[in-house]
Amino acid sequence: MSNDARPVRDALDNKANQLFAGRVVRKDLVRKVKVGANVPVFVLEFLLGKYCASSDEVAIQMGLQVVNDTLANNYIRPDESMRAQATVKDRGRHTFIDKVKVRIVDSDYWAEVTNFGHKNVHVPGHYVRDYERLVMGGIWAQVDMRFEYDEETRGKNPFWIDKLTPIQIATFDLEEYRRIRSEFTTDEWLDLMIRSMGYEPGEMSRRLKVLFLVRLIPLAERNYNLVELGPRGTGKSYVVQEVSPYSALLTGGTTVANLFGHMSGRQKGMVQIWDVVGFDEVADLQKMPKEVITTMKTYCESGTYQRGQEAVSGDASIAMFGNTNQPVDVMVQTGHLFAPMPDIIRDDMAFIDRMHFYLPGWEVPKMRNDLFTNHYGFVVDYLAEALREMRRHNFTEVIDRYFSLGAHLNARDRKAVRKTVSGLMKILFPHGEITQDDLAEILELALEGRRRVKEQLKKMGSFEYYHTSFSYTLQETGEEKFVGVPEQGGRDLISTDPLAPGTVYSAGVTSDGTVGLYRVEVSISTGTGKLKLAGGVAGAMKESVQRAFSVLQAKKTDLGVARDLDASDLHVEVIDLLANRVEAEVGVAFFVACYSALRKAPVSPALLVLGDMSVQGNIKPLRSLTEPLQVAKDNGAKRALIPIENKRNFLDVSADIMEHVDPIFYGDPKTAALKVIGAN
Repeated sequence: MSNDARPVRDALDNKANQLFAGRVVRKDLVRKVKVGANVPVFVLEFLLGKYCASSDEVAIQMGLQVVNDTLANNYIRPDESMRAQATVKDRGRHTFIDKVKVRIVDSDYWAEVTNFGHKNVHVPGHYVRDYERLVMGGIWAQVDMRFEYDEETRGKNPFWIDKLTPIQIATFDLEEYRRIRSEFTTDEWLDLMIRSMGYEPGEMSRRLKVLFLVRLIPLAERNYNLVELGPRGTGKSYVVQEVSPYSALLTGGTTVANLFGHMSGRQKGMVQIWDVVGFDEVADLQKMPKEVITTMKTYCESGTYQRGQEAVSGDASIAMFGNTNQPVDVMVQTGHLFAPMPDIIRDDMAFIDRMHFYLPGWEVPKMRNDLFTNHYGFVVDYLAEALREMRRHNFTEVIDRYFSLGAHLNARDRKAVRKTVSGLMKILFPHGEITQDDLAEILELALEGRRRVKEQLKKMGSFEYYHTSFSYTLQETGEEKFVGVPEQGGRDLISTDPLAPGTVYSAGVTSDGTVGLYRVEVSISTGTGKLKLAGGVAGAMKESVQRAFSVLQAKKTDLGVARDLDASDLHVEVIDLLANRVEAEVGVAFFVACYSALRKAPVSPALLVLGDMSVQGNIKPLRSLTEPLQVAKDNGAKRALIPIENKRNFLDVSADIMEHVDPIFYGDPKTAALKVIGAN
């Protein structure tokens, strides 16, 4: 369909127009006008809703004319500020649409009218009291301005605001909204919501539609912490920036006072004034004072924080958006999904643990023309008002109607999952009626979004975050369902496919229970029996490899590899699968890998080799078995080669692990090699 052709109305358009007359608008009109005017969508739709909220084509065309005239005569482009000031001076007064911010200077209020280009405009004090947001970031409004020579300043500040009308819907009837919602099916309402955001659901999978809706949760749910990392150009910050007049998007750094208010309590912080505070490029947080991050950490947990003597609370949701520079499979395989975050956050596990939902931005397509809709959706400030009104309501208990949450969810996980379900309920089922199947669908998504956060913490190797087998139980039948994460590379870091000869998985564990997972790769070239180490093999790991190599040389005849070893050089590379740089002694794994490479026989698949050896070839047991085996199980291991000395530790290993990972005990390096290589 060419853009000029009139959109064909479908059944949903007719239904929306009939039931929400005057509160829906054709979204292609918004784009048509938007091209010529750099105004936020909610300002445009305020006008379109006023003049074009009709289904009659003639009325729409006339309305469009009015909107265009209004924008031409009353909207000031930033480069036309002088012309606008001259207009007010010549005519004595003029009405226009602009963004107004107010500041206090020596007990006087001064308005900065952004595109009008004047910072000292007189503004009546009662507006500042009525609309707090004027002093916090400013609001878009219709401004009636007059020109009057100002004696005091000798004409320096001659502009006065007579009347200020914020561009926001005047009244909103929640009961009516809920009542009309019940006349739509879930699918119809889902599509209407997607169209209200400006997208065309016809092109989308059900999953993608619901992911788009997750972007709205911060607008509907108080104190909701959302993070979305994904490629550029997928419209991550669009919702915060354009859809709601109640949200503020920060680009670049900010201060503690700005976000959380002044110590004196004289000025409120953004988290007290706005419904959502979005951070457009999380990378910019790096430049912020450390205090911003520490205060935000407290705020994200409880919605309260200390300013001076006072404990202050706010209910703004925090949304963080950032760009990923690598494909997701690379991020999953080589590190974790918070890697694009600045290290001030990335290295702070407690901060990351406060995120309620990680939206997989890589699943959202880049914005193309055919993804935008030409159909009807809500006027965005009507939608913003509906979501804002729903903030007062609470649906966190709705899960309990049919389900209970699994044992692996701790208190923070439960809170996160309940808040996500509550937010999606407010968007999709504001009337509170939901079937068990629909509830299961949004519960699974909530579990997945929270699990994605938890999985990354686990990948950072911290054992306290180890319970990530998220599940829910159906109360009726007692059936337990587990919820995974689609990109779960962490699942299969240990391949269940046969590996090339010379490749072996191994693990190490530190005294605090952090686990390192490694793939040891030994390759052979013609040579004279030398050991060649790649750059990454250093410290304790390097020493363990060298010890094992001397044992290999001492036992080469016994092992039947003397001829091959003397005529070859061994090249060793160790890949750190969790990228958490844990010092690991991988002597036995290296020994087995060498034997496998020399015999050209692969080790059995999905196998983890644990243990190290002394120069004499005596086996050194591991500090602990529980953590490495847990990591191995979570990453796909089916068998583990374990030093016989660790047999007594086996009592500590949970039944869950023993069910999935078969132990193979060994007492010396040769037995180890023969037990797991296909050539025995």
